[in-house]
Amino acid sequence: MDAAIETYSLTKVYRSLWRRREIRAVDDVSLRVERGTTFGLLGPNGAGKTTFVKMLLSSVRPTAGSASIFGQDCRRAEARRPIGYLPENHRFPAYMTGSGMLDFYAALSGMDAGSRRRRIGELLALVGLEKWAGLRLGKYSKGMLQRLGLAQALMHSPALLVLDEPSDGVDPVGRRQIREMLHGLEERGVTIFINSHLLAEVELFCREVAILHRGKVALVGKVKELTAGNGYSLSAASVPERLEEELRARASAAASRDGLLELQFASRQQVNEAVDLLRAAGCEIESLLPTASTLEEVFMRTVNA
Repeated sequence: MDAAIETYSLTKVYRSLWRRREIRAVDDVSLRVERGTTFGLLGPNGAGKTTFVKMLLSSVRPTAGSASIFGQDCRRAEARRPIGYLPENHRFPAYMTGSGMLDFYAALSGMDAGSRRRRIGELLALVGLEKWAGLRLGKYSKGMLQRLGLAQALMHSPALLVLDEPSDGVDPVGRRQIREMLHGLEERGVTIFINSHLLAEVELFCREVAILHRGKVALVGKVKELTAGNGYSLSAASVPERLEEELRARASAAASRDGLLELQFASRQQVNEAVDLLRAAGCEIESLLPTASTLEEVFMRTVNA
């Protein structure tokens, strides 16, 4: 089965005639996003994320390479029909109402009047804006506009949802509602491609991520595998001095903090042996956890390498 998104050596070079400079905004990027998954595109400012998305949507022509959407060349209009898109800096006419704006965009997508009316009601309820359907957009908060933008992207029931900073300006309650809504779409087989700086949000939601750095793919993989730990963290109280010295010698790292001895062990066998020694000495074990990295830590290690 064709992937939802597939790129081969996708490259975009901007050239300046004045200084005869080349800027490789996207440099030989090959990615595959499987159908029905949630994929996060990460990277610092200037990494090439927005240019990559614009090439997928064919608003920017690549210098080299190719990109396909569900097996079709992304430059063909037919390839873009199953895409719903929420840009980061969307601008909706302030004089329109929420329902009027959705009706306008639905008409642009070719939906008939009856289908538009039904779909508008469904989507306003889905994003929690049904009470403000008749309010002019000039009076909407940034978070309300973001939710309305998401409704606009979902209007024609797309198979692929491309979201640029979908939680920007949304409060914590709204962010959770958006995550739950997107999880529901994922369960129905919608592919979701997110471009975001909110790493904690991406870690909570996305199954796979790619990190772009200086136009190239610096890292790609499943979130669980990238953040998985390779050791164990053990903390205990009331540890006798002689036993503490022995455990410090066995541990890969050790520290004392707030009356607790905190130890790091590389293997399960080592941490089990430490637990046995602590129990035998009558010590109190405060916690025992597998170590893991956050997505932010993985990101920082990648871009600073």
